[in-house]
Amino acid sequence: MRTYILVTPCKDEEYSLPKLAESVINQKMKPELWVIVDDGSTDKTPQILQELTMSHDWIRSVRLDETPRDLGIHVAHVYRVGFDYALEYCDNNNISYDHIGVADSDVVLDDNYFEYLINQLEMNPKLGICSGRIGSTVNGKILWDRDREDLPTGGARLWNKKCFEETGGYLLTCSPDSIAIVKAKLRGWETKKFDDVKMISLRPFAGAEGQWIGYKKMGSNNYHIGFTPLHILLKGVKLLWSKDDFHKNGVGIPYMLGYFTEYLKRAPRIDDKEVIDYYRNTRLKEILCLKIIHRKTR
Repeated sequence: MRTYILVTPCKDEEYSLPKLAESVINQKMKPELWVIVDDGSTDKTPQILQELTMSHDWIRSVRLDETPRDLGIHVAHVYRVGFDYALEYCDNNNISYDHIGVADSDVVLDDNYFEYLINQLEMNPKLGICSGRIGSTVNGKILWDRDREDLPTGGARLWNKKCFEETGGYLLTCSPDSIAIVKAKLRGWETKKFDDVKMISLRPFAGAEGQWIGYKKMGSNNYHIGFTPLHILLKGVKLLWSKDDFHKNGVGIPYMLGYFTEYLKRAPRIDDKEVIDYYRNTRLKEILCLKIIHRKTR
């Protein structure tokens, strides 16, 4: 139970991809298969991928047609292509694996990152999804996230294979990382972020196209998966006045703008009743309970 496969999407990542590759190649526990999906890069990313696949037989790449960068459902499609390829490749080549992971193309991982997560999954059979802690590089300084420990980051996470299968695999939807956590919880799985291993993002959080666009898209995605207006207002105000440098002051404005633009248009939401019900009836109560527990244990 100590094997895993890994999927990474990338687009025009000639600067960050070599750094990620170095950190994956240097992992104390390497993946059985690493599939990197090139989403139509126009820089030197294809050459970098060619060198990687020629040097390491456990690294494979898939090339998609050139399209504009898209932080919506298209990202899920790119991931899905990678997973479909990886699972078929493993079947055809008799490659067994017990865990399934993702890593964004702009992160650098501790060399024991996946070894540590696999150890946690083995020690706790109820643990379905886990990650380390993420830090973002802003003006040469690393800022660490302070999100709840039950919300593993999508930047580099690992699934128990059974949890991955029970929750429908990697779903074609907005905010697939959040949906995966919801579905895992609803099926009795635990989800956790561990501070003992870390990844560093080489750009600010939600900064692939600039933070204004990134947070606006986040708000839009949160509408589509069922967040309530009250939840968005509370979160937006928190982001607006946050003293947490990980989320730059002011990003609450594009976040709320993205949500309420969709809300006022009455745009369609995810066609998944259990997810809608979770965000409508459970999420805020869950946050409140966790805050009360945290205060009592301080």
